[in-house]
Amino acid sequence: MLHSLQRPIALVLLPISLFFSTGCTYVHQTPATEAEPPTRDYLAGVTTLAGRDIDFDKAGAIRGDTVYAQAQKQPVAIPVDSVQRWWLRRTDPGKTVLAVLGVAAGVVLVAAVIAAATKESCPFIYSWDGKRYTFEAEPYGGAITPGLERDDYEVLPSLRSDGGAYRLLVTNEVNETQMTNLFELWAVDHAPGLRVVPDEWGRLHTLSQQLPPSSAVDQTGRDLLSWLSGDDRRIWEPLPLSDSAGGLRDEVVLTFPRPSGAKRAKLVARVGTALWGSHMIRAMMELRGTAVDDWYAQVDGNPAAADSVRTWAVREELYGLLLQVEETSGWRVRGILPGSGPFLAAERVIPLDLSGVQGDSVRIRIRPPRGFWALGYFAMDYSADQPVAVDTIAPRSASGNAPGDILAAVTAADTHYHAMPNTGDRATLEFPAPVTRPGRERTIVLHSRGWYRLHLTPSGPPDTAMVRRVLEVPGAAVEYSASQYQQWPMATRLGR
Repeated sequence: MLHSLQRPIALVLLPISLFFSTGCTYVHQTPATEAEPPTRDYLAGVTTLAGRDIDFDKAGAIRGDTVYAQAQKQPVAIPVDSVQRWWLRRTDPGKTVLAVLGVAAGVVLVAAVIAAATKESCPFIYSWDGKRYTFEAEPYGGAITPGLERDDYEVLPSLRSDGGAYRLLVTNEVNETQMTNLFELWAVDHAPGLRVVPDEWGRLHTLSQQLPPSSAVDQTGRDLLSWLSGDDRRIWEPLPLSDSAGGLRDEVVLTFPRPSGAKRAKLVARVGTALWGSHMIRAMMELRGTAVDDWYAQVDGNPAAADSVRTWAVREELYGLLLQVEETSGWRVRGILPGSGPFLAAERVIPLDLSGVQGDSVRIRIRPPRGFWALGYFAMDYSADQPVAVDTIAPRSASGNAPGDILAAVTAADTHYHAMPNTGDRATLEFPAPVTRPGRERTIVLHSRGWYRLHLTPSGPPDTAMVRRVLEVPGAAVEYSASQYQQWPMATRLGR
């Protein structure tokens, strides 16, 4: 918890963090990409350490050691040291751009640095709902060089047809060059009442009988059910500090009811890379110093080198979380949960083989390294996938402030890319909107592909010993992360 002598410093610095991003540019009612007044961020709500989520009617104000606001037309006063997560609402003067961003309280003092300069993700994707653009996706995070280029699949729940067209706003809001190979929409028509969610590989799954966990506990026996059973703003995100036993990993066991004889299931999860974990991509790249370009060349020119990076990330569970199922023979890895975000975690389906499970329940175990994961919610669906009809839609027009033919660059996965090299670069894409099939409902999935390059300024030789240790010693990357966190001003004193 915050100690009383440290509160004044935290309260002075917190308001600064509310303006950490250059944001989107103003977008007219007829979507355009001209530069206009910048967006504004304000405190829109909090989630407390007790798991209470409070959405403010208007911007909250911090006075002394208390947040004062109005919620559901009633005044509220919230002690600063009871806050687990700050919710920031970003909008523009015309109120045609909206993003809601969550920042863990334990990194709020460094959020300004992380989010404006070192938050590592690809473009921010905003969907046009007929009235405004809403922030909905952060695709292909972690693809920091061409050799790691990858596809991404995300549902866009706010996207609506407007005048027979779907429109997206794509922005570069961080300190990197973003290279997009493909943007296409999948218009998925399905039976009413079903939900459609992709897995990591773009396979579409229907959901109709989602069951929340019956229990969720960590290694200490702490009950996490209220944090992990609902798709809401209660997000469990331990800070990158060791626990009372000196451990830097948590262990979470989720228990789900299992219908008699069920051999297969679909685990549904909204889990993201933590903001600190995203920052650590840059921190670990900076260890390579002036040799970083040699590393890029090796990964880009040798598929085996690229595969070794992916294998390391999963082994350490930094950006891929192993899912273990308890079977009669013990715990067995039966899936991998990919990271996403950090500001907007994607919902994912992970098919699971339950043929080795006995009894009327299924137990899932995960061991997230501290500081790298923000856990939203989990559910299990035992229904069979239902038929869906999919129309693949290429963009028909595109405009932006970065040079090049955007439309030609993003309509096919090939050797042509649309580059956004500067913070503030942006583009709008328009797609034709086919009529929804009679008697069907529609879900829109964005399929994108690309990579990005961090803007590093190496000034010294590589830290060869630390690079080798991080790569070769299990757990060393998490230890390095914790040591870096403790070096940030005030970070350890804000840890809880």
